[in-house]
Amino acid sequence: MSESTAPAEPAPDPAAGPTQTSERVAVAAPSPYTALRTAEAPVLDGRLASPCWRRAPRSPRFVDLVSGASTALDTRAAILWDDANLYVGAWLEQPSVTATLTERDAEIWHDDDVELFIAGPDGAGGRAYYELEVNAFGTIYEVLFAWGRERSPFGVDAPPELHADHELAREFPGVGYAHPRGPRTGFWGWDLPGLRTAVHVDGAINDPSVVDRGWNVEIAVPWASLGVVMGGDGGPDARLAPGHAPSPGDEWSIEVSRFNVARHGEGDSGGWSWSPHGVWDSHLPELFPRIRFSDDLV
Repeated sequence: MSESTAPAEPAPDPAAGPTQTSERVAVAAPSPYTALRTAEAPVLDGRLASPCWRRAPRSPRFVDLVSGASTALDTRAAILWDDANLYVGAWLEQPSVTATLTERDAEIWHDDDVELFIAGPDGAGGRAYYELEVNAFGTIYEVLFAWGRERSPFGVDAPPELHADHELAREFPGVGYAHPRGPRTGFWGWDLPGLRTAVHVDGAINDPSVVDRGWNVEIAVPWASLGVVMGGDGGPDARLAPGHAPSPGDEWSIEVSRFNVARHGEGDSGGWSWSPHGVWDSHLPELFPRIRFSDDLV
């Protein structure tokens, strides 16, 4: 990414999905997931070997993003929380783990990657959602999206990088789906404070002579940095307040997905997700799984 332009989100690949459409395939919504509280923060090394991860309930096996069909390789996620952080773990089966990109905010979707979307407690009704992508090198890409084209959706006192006239902010129409809410503004100049990620490869990355077992991604997101997705609908009187941990029983919309460079059989879109979207587009917060935060300990 140059300093003067924001990176482009991936355009639909004609071989992988349709051009932008207002139609979606009817797909079944996933069951709600209960995120348990952890009394001891996991060791963030990508191995997902801390006792809390061993006990955490895992998601169902990911399905094809477009069709909802079963996928060739196993992918699952789990979510935990404490008063400080949201924790996300992902386990990916992959016999040949590869990566090429090493620069932060490079176009990570050109590699195999894991993607995390956080739309907050309001889900489809909120003003913004956050996207994080991680490849097997541990290189990250992140961007914050706010619905509409308002100059200051997070309030006039927000940092310069969260105003639509910033050099790294621009309109984003979506990927494969013409969303009825219209365009978004993407803020590529903003980095989520305190974000921590780790990757572990069970095998030998970029070595075709080795049959790998797969790779894991581990993420810690401070609640204090998530005020951007907790602030309602925005507007001229909006203010960017610090985030805070949810109360037990609260629900958030959170998606975890995986995108693959290689296709695995006929009908494989190349995108696999916790929740199917019925279209080649991850940016549908109303379809993200609903995550209920429990005070029960893992």
